[in-house]
Amino acid sequence: MKQRTLTILKPDTVARRNCGAIIARLEQEGFEILGARMVRLSEEQAMAFYAVHKDKPFYRSLVEFMTSGPVWPMALERDNAIEHLRLVMGATDPAKAAPGTIRQQFASSIERNAIHGSDSPENARTELAFFFSAVELA
Repeated sequence: MKQRTLTILKPDTVARRNCGAIIARLEQEGFEILGARMVRLSEEQAMAFYAVHKDKPFYRSLVEFMTSGPVWPMALERDNAIEHLRLVMGATDPAKAAPGTIRQQFASSIERNAIHGSDSPENARTELAFFFSAVELA
């Protein structure tokens, strides 16, 4: 069954010019890109997007990192999109990510980990709506 998810190519990916390689990998994995744009998150936007982490010790540095440069949010679709994207991304800590995963190849640290992916159908709906209107993804 087709499913939608959100991914964000993070500021480290944009700065290191790895967007094209990661997008190509996502397409090779069968993801259809329904929407994509480059944006520069304000502090307020980053705080709102990552509000689920507001009580965690890394929240402040995550907000700072996500506002440090442009990001590429993308709406993706394929069968089993959420689980498959998380498998392709690899573990949050690139040192623990499986060989060949995006984070193993492109991330430099647990914080500068190249890519975000929704972790549940509920979060995917919320996160997609944060960046894209229903009309844009129709």
